[in-house]
Order: sequence, then structure tokens, then C-alpha cells
Amino acid sequence: MKLPKVLCLSDNQFLPMKILAVTNVYPTEQRPTQGTFIEQQVKGLRDIGLDVDVLMVDRASLGYRAYINLGARVRKEASVNRPALIHVMYGGVMAKTVVKAVTGFPVIVSFCGSDLQGENLPGFLRKTAVTYGVWCSRFAARHAHGVIVKSKNLWQALPADMDKKRVRIIPNGVDLNRFTPMDPNKCRQRLGWDPTRFHVLSPANARAPGKRFWLAQAAVREAQHAGVPAELHRLEGVKHADVPLWLNSSDCLLITSEHEGSPNIVKEALACSVPVVSLDVGDVSERIQGISGCHICSADPRDLAVRLVAVKNGPRRVQSRIAMDCLSLNKVAERLLDFYDCVITDWTKSHQCLDRDGVKRA
Repeated sequence: MKLPKVLCLSDNQFLPMKILAVTNVYPTEQRPTQGTFIEQQVKGLRDIGLDVDVLMVDRASLGYRAYINLGARVRKEASVNRPALIHVMYGGVMAKTVVKAVTGFPVIVSFCGSDLQGENLPGFLRKTAVTYGVWCSRFAARHAHGVIVKSKNLWQALPADMDKKRVRIIPNGVDLNRFTPMDPNKCRQRLGWDPTRFHVLSPANARAPGKRFWLAQAAVREAQHAGVPAELHRLEGVKHADVPLWLNSSDCLLITSEHEGSPNIVKEALACSVPVVSLDVGDVSERIQGISGCHICSADPRDLAVRLVAVKNGPRRVQSRIAMDCLSLNKVAERLLDFYDCVITDWTKSHQCLDRDGVKRA
């Protein structure tokens, strides 16, 4: 495994590479289920030896007020802790604010989905906020020293006029020690699920129009009409530590989103050998390619139901775990580290060409 760069302090003292992670989606005491994919990414970086500080921007509680002093907060944090790099782990207003405020450190921005693609929300004010957030993401993409997107469709959503040499596609990883196949009957017993039913798990938030929970409901009704004793479960408000139990209790994961980046729940299901039925969104097609028992279909309840019936009549578990090996937390963290090294090297070279007044040398 490639080790992080270290700074030699003396003959026998070393300082691990320090990273400042800035994010507005991260588990808190009040909201323990938000941003768990970012928490897992930070865990992976720490596991391979990086020193990661997290600056949490409490957008959920404070709204846009969370961004008022963000630039000053990031500058202060960076001046005190002197990170090798600042990694903004989500786009939108937060990313724009950071790339504008920070001048003395290289900055990478990760885009995860709706921050770059937008989403279809009701109401003029919410639509306006989404449009502005996407504009901010595009601004941040143009001005960051490095950009990470989670899937190919997000790469395509980047501004056409920006330098794509600064961009890497790096999906979030999965904790393969936590997400592993378990006995489905024992798991259902723990949750109190009827063992005679065909259990379909939907991660769709019923309050988020773009997740289209109504489509999951319609698909399950169609499957019931076809004679499948299907029961739909909504994965919402479940602690991340309990998600493997829910996945292993399920016969199928159903994705009905209008758009996605690289949904971690799909990778987590595959790590548990649970079949996936999904619309062609984000990188789901890439993730399930070649895995017998998983299906991509159209946004038609009847088509989705046909695939649910196929899963019902199939082996109920798929040979997918080995495909997730390349997306373990450590292997994804190593890919991030490689990109960090590239960005820091390029940034350092560019700054070595400046004199103390910031004027390029001849």
C-alpha cells in the first residue's frame, strides 16, 4: 500500500499528511444518519494514516446562515492547523465560498450528485435555490485546484470549458467489514419481518420528489398484482450501523431516483450480495454490470415489477461481493491520496514560480 507523504520534523519524528475536510453533510447528534458516506470516506483516509480534521458546516440547522462566516472559519482553521490540502466534500454555495476565500492552500472539491446536477423541487424559491447552488458548483469546479466526481454522468455535468485534467472520478468506498452477507432469516427475525413475504427495500426519501418513492410503491403494487407477496420497506432514519441488518433482511434493493451520482446504498447492497433493481441512474449500470440477478429498467412500474418478479423467482442472492473489493474504504482512500499528491505537487510547483510579491519570475 502506498503510504502518505510525511514531513520530517527531526531524525525520529514524523508528521502524517494533514487534510482539512469541509462538509455540510456529516452525522451529528441531532441528525445521525446524514452524510454517513462522507464520514466513511474520512474513516478510510484516517485508516491509511492521514490526519484529517473535519470542519462541519451545519447547513441543516442554520440554513444559508451557515455560510455567512464560512470563509473566515476556513481561513482561521487552515492558518492554525496548516493542512497540506483542503478537501471540500460537497459542492454548492459551500464549495464556492471556500474556493473564493482560500488562497494559501490547494483546494479540492468533491461533487456527489444534486450539487452539480440539480434536483426537481417544488416551489419557486426552492427551484431558485437549486439553480443558484448548481451555478456555485460550476464556479467552484472552474476555480478549484482539483475536482472529484463520483460517476461518469457527473463528469459530463461539469462545465465544458474547464480543464478536465484536474478531474478524477473516484466513487465513495464501502466498509466491507461492516457490509457483509448475513443469514437473511435471522436478520428478518431481528426486525420482526414476516418470513413468508418478498421484502423490497427502498432508500427513497418520501419527502424528496427526485427519489420518487411513489414509483417504488407503484412497482410493488404491480408485483403484488402479479402474485408476488411483496412488502415495501423504506430505509429512512436508520442508523448506518443498522443498515447491513436491513439489507440482509431484504430480498431486493429498489432504486427509483430521477438521478444519482454514485449511490452508496447500491454498493453496500452488492457487498451484502443483495440483488439490485434500478433505473439507469448515476453509476448503477457500471456497478451491476455482469452481475446475474441484478437489473436495469425503465421508469415504468410494470417494467420494474417484471424485474422484481425475476428476482423473486431467482436465487435471491447474487455473486457481487467480489466486485466491491476495488471500492473498499482503504482502496478508495489510496486513490484519493494519489490525487492529493498530484494536486499538492502541481500547486507547489506553481507557487515556486512566484516571488514574495506574488509576481512570476522570468
